[in-house]
Amino acid sequence: MSIQQVHFWVHGGVNGHVFSERPLVMGHEASGIVHAVGSSVTSLRPGDHVALEPGYPCRRCARCKAGRYNLCPKMKFAGCPPDNHGTLTKYFKLPEDYCFKIDPKVIGLDEAVLLEPLAVGVHTARQVGVKPGDEVVVFGAGTVGILCAAVAREFGARRIISVDVNQNKLSVAKPFVGESICETFIPDPALSAEENAHALLSRHGLGLPANGGGVDVVIDATGAEPCVQTGIHILRTGGAYIQTGMGRRDVNFPIGLVADKELVIKGCFRYGPGDYKFGLELVQAGKIVLKSLITKVFPFEQATEAWETTRRGEGIKTLIQGVQD
Repeated sequence: MSIQQVHFWVHGGVNGHVFSERPLVMGHEASGIVHAVGSSVTSLRPGDHVALEPGYPCRRCARCKAGRYNLCPKMKFAGCPPDNHGTLTKYFKLPEDYCFKIDPKVIGLDEAVLLEPLAVGVHTARQVGVKPGDEVVVFGAGTVGILCAAVAREFGARRIISVDVNQNKLSVAKPFVGESICETFIPDPALSAEENAHALLSRHGLGLPANGGGVDVVIDATGAEPCVQTGIHILRTGGAYIQTGMGRRDVNFPIGLVADKELVIKGCFRYGPGDYKFGLELVQAGKIVLKSLITKVFPFEQATEAWETTRRGEGIKTLIQGVQD
């Protein structure tokens, strides 16, 4: 389960916005076993193990036809208010091409759940243009942040710095991404964004942007204002920044630096064509091993405790297991 879903669980919405007062089934990171298929389905059959891409578009609008179906205004996304019920149910109906068959001997149903946030990592790296030789800083060492860093490694980044205020999460990120390529940094909340940026760059020998230093790419998987600001400060001239994490709708943003350094600023909204498939290929090839990110698995009857475990920030990924017939 994701932090966004925890906000729905606790507050009925995110960022202070309540989206629905009606009951809503939660869940969007999911896998399962095919129970039945329609008469036109050719690639799946009952009993197949599948990872679920939990949203499907209208396929007809301008965004869909432009190949950006994740931006479809009529997207049916699981667990999204007010009327799109989620995957925490015995049966969930989904179009054939949004179900990705997995080999249970290679990928377990538990690991397959993490293909959803992995697809976010793939979309992030593609959007921001991570390329071989890049130095990348990823703010946030939760599930999405760690997977963004791992995908950046697969895209050729030569150095990755994972940033978080939680040492336990950084202790997971470093070996998962790679001891030889991943470094870590804990910002000081008593310092300003500019001061933390200076400390990060100095500690890792990256030089200051004013002197030709800085990093090539910043990925923010937190949405926290200090991370956003620090990220802009540490970028080199001509660098690229992407906002993947969700925080407050409005933050103080150093827009002057964006112009001065001619930065590329992009957003990431879920995932698009090929992202899920590419993530699955990375896992099948053994490039990214997801199982180590799973902290706890709760039976469906203890779903409430699973939500609370995630809310308390314990571990990296908590799963809820349904009852199998």
